[in-house]
Amino acid sequence: MAYMQYGRNALRQIVKDVNVHNHDRLMPPLLYAGQGVRYRKLEVILTTSIDKLGKSGETVKVAAGYFRNHLMPKLLAVPNIDKYAYLIREQRKIYQPVEQEFQVVKQTDKDMTKEYEKAANRLVNSRLVLRRLIDVAKFRTRATKDDPVELRIPVTKDELVAEVARQLCVHIEPENIHLPTPLSTFGEFEVPLRLPKSIPLPEGKVHWTLQVKIREEPSSFQLAKWDNGILLISNVE
Repeated sequence: MAYMQYGRNALRQIVKDVNVHNHDRLMPPLLYAGQGVRYRKLEVILTTSIDKLGKSGETVKVAAGYFRNHLMPKLLAVPNIDKYAYLIREQRKIYQPVEQEFQVVKQTDKDMTKEYEKAANRLVNSRLVLRRLIDVAKFRTRATKDDPVELRIPVTKDELVAEVARQLCVHIEPENIHLPTPLSTFGEFEVPLRLPKSIPLPEGKVHWTLQVKIREEPSSFQLAKWDNGILLISNVE
């Protein structure tokens, strides 16, 4: 190696001293041989997948400095020798991840219509139950117990939409509910629905409706009651 280094320097000095043109200059093969030893690449086995280099378990060629300073200290690669190759193969047998293939299925208009029909049937076959407080001031002024009990806060379209999403897991818009005025009394109601005409109505149904039942809160139920024709008012907050 010492002779090669000395010979390379000597050749460079001779070429430098002799004033010749580039196209006439002689480049001995020995000079290239000496330079090639320094930049020789190593074959290594990757222990993990690296972008733009290779996947785990593949054998690739890298610069010696890159392997020595980056890959080897971080255990990202090992030299391509028999004992390391055997260890990598055995490790891959044990820890080989199972690659799952996911197939993307495009939803057609027919599938969407079926989903809408299923959601609409859930609306028409279910009953929405809400609990609200009594309007105590109006409750006291009732003439008889048969008069409707009014709510402290009426139920609006937006509240019905929110309760449908919470109780029935169906997303609708306020425009899908026909409710000219909010529900202001306790009881059971049939609220008309406005759904696309492409969704077929269930057998025996003329139009879409949502069953809504508004019940009293347990605390408000104890606020007032009738006893032998006498209206009793308990503690009111």
